[in-house]
Amino acid sequence: MRQRIIVCPLIEHDGAYLLCKMPSDRGVFPGQWALSGGGLEPGENIHEGLLREVREELGDSLVIEAVQPWTFRDDIRIKTYPDGSTEQIYMIYLIFDCRAANRDVNINDEFESYAWVKPDELENYDLNDATRTTLQAKGLIRS
Repeated sequence: MRQRIIVCPLIEHDGAYLLCKMPSDRGVFPGQWALSGGGLEPGENIHEGLLREVREELGDSLVIEAVQPWTFRDDIRIKTYPDGSTEQIYMIYLIFDCRAANRDVNINDEFESYAWVKPDELENYDLNDATRTTLQAKGLIRS
């Protein structure tokens, strides 16, 4: 089984958190709302990888003004690829509190949509298991 280290920013701006909707036909959590983030590249340090993932997935205009390591977790997930094939992956999630200076997001093709969501509205979204667990641990949604 392949192992991946995933850097995952919990991005906040003015009391709202950034959620991204995964495409319905691929990924680890097809069609559900999630935090952005992705795998570290070989030889990449954690902070550089986190900022690279933010730039790649959310665009160059989103300014992250503060990054603080928060927690980590691991689990085993099934990833679906665009061709329909699947793979079981052992994932280690490194989760960071991030504060954005703006809301200038330009998502790439890894997402269908995005939303800045206040904590009292988070439960209105179809959150994937990993994101739900993260938001519960942060005290942003009920257990």
